[in-house]
Amino acid sequence: MNIVVALIPAIMWGIMPLIVSKIGGKPKQQIIGTTLGAFIFAVFVFFFTDPHYTMTILLASFVSGAFWSLGQMNQFRAFTQVGVSKTMPLSTGMQLVGTSLFGVFAFHEWGTTAKLVLGFSALVLIIIGIALSSYQENKDAEQGTNMKKGLVTLLVSTVGYVGYVVVTRWFDIDGWDAILPQAVGMVVAALLFAVKSDEKRFTKQTFLNIIPGLLWATGNLALLFSNAMVGIATGFSLSQMGVVISTLGGILFLGEKKTKKEWIFVVIGVILVITGGTMIGFAKS
Repeated sequence: MNIVVALIPAIMWGIMPLIVSKIGGKPKQQIIGTTLGAFIFAVFVFFFTDPHYTMTILLASFVSGAFWSLGQMNQFRAFTQVGVSKTMPLSTGMQLVGTSLFGVFAFHEWGTTAKLVLGFSALVLIIIGIALSSYQENKDAEQGTNMKKGLVTLLVSTVGYVGYVVVTRWFDIDGWDAILPQAVGMVVAALLFAVKSDEKRFTKQTFLNIIPGLLWATGNLALLFSNAMVGIATGFSLSQMGVVISTLGGILFLGEKKTKKEWIFVVIGVILVITGGTMIGFAKS
């Protein structure tokens, strides 16, 4: 049962991009919808928990949530530029590299020589996996331009995701305390991102995207439980398996085209990213 709970984040986070892409809408509509879903879930959880709030917890969690919205909205933008099957292994790999490097240099993780060797070996595997996952055979000028745009978008996305993780880690905020103020930060940031847009903020797609927001929040909650049940290293490692679902789902469910050679490179790349993520999990333990 413990492993089943630990796999819930991977399942929820793996199918979320597929559902968002299937529902459609513009990235700003998608981020508003998903953050509303996360907020609804956070309010529900609030009534069944006993969070401890201080001004530091409220402000830092709020900022953390705003960073998440930055990361998630740009991931949605990348879906339109390079597709889900390319975005997810690239995004996952970049996040693992970014959060790991910050952990090493800011929080002095991987304190022993053995852990440093394990951790940096993992980063090498992840970088190779990212390169393989982004491989395009017979690409034309438009595809090359889209890939460049996608990589820039994902760099911005990674800054958001790393900020989301680092802020609460910096102030040593418990995940249960952060859930609601983070969700408020997510919604406020999502609405601010759409202020200067000519696109309608609230459409049918906006409200339908509440569903993937609920799925993301369910995975986030399950990760808190799984960390307590199987340990942070195992829980973190298993949560990375979602990239398999989203990558293969993008090809099989969303119909994103791949040549035989691209299939091989993507599969190998995903395996390397997952292997690297697992190694990082154990380097942190």
